[in-house]
Amino acid sequence: MPNDPHLLATLEQVRAIIGPENPAIRSKFYPALEETSSDYIRHSPLVLLATVSPDGHPDVSPKGDGAGFVAIEDERTLLIPERKGNKLIQGLQNVLATGRVALVFLVPGTEETLRVHGRAELTADPAVLARLTERGQPALLAIRVHVEQVFFHCAKAFKRSKLWQPDSWPARLRISFGGMFAKRLGAGADVAEKIDQAIEEDYKVSL
Repeated sequence: MPNDPHLLATLEQVRAIIGPENPAIRSKFYPALEETSSDYIRHSPLVLLATVSPDGHPDVSPKGDGAGFVAIEDERTLLIPERKGNKLIQGLQNVLATGRVALVFLVPGTEETLRVHGRAELTADPAVLARLTERGQPALLAIRVHVEQVFFHCAKAFKRSKLWQPDSWPARLRISFGGMFAKRLGAGADVAEKIDQAIEEDYKVSL
């Protein structure tokens, strides 16, 4: 809405609402992993990987496996395994093109999250892929992240959302890829059911 009088277009306008930054907050930023952040990563079964394309289009992809699946090579280097997926490889393409990444690590039941910013590259080093083996399968490739900034994000978002409080959860949503694909194909419920069954089978055999 180009004529929206409430549109915020300057940092000054935003600061007038949010307030000034507390200089002390900057002390939570670290240039590398330390004991607490390393321990958090060892307990994390899920990380959100944010990348950006050369023309500025962002992408966020979840990566998950057993707790500690992201390997800590040293205080400035992480290894994220790439496993079987939909083969769109949008994030991997972005890593090749720009090398900029941001990560958000989560630990179930812990309301604080860990954020990591840095540069990334892709490797097919057999020794690295073997190190990242799960369920008897080495990683297809690995994203090596060179850490530049590490900090913990406070728990307010998770407290507001009650994400880790089961008694607040709604009924589970069922996402039917079959229904979505069948609709696009002009097909009926029988095709949708077959697609959903194929996807469920793939979940069982292709992790």
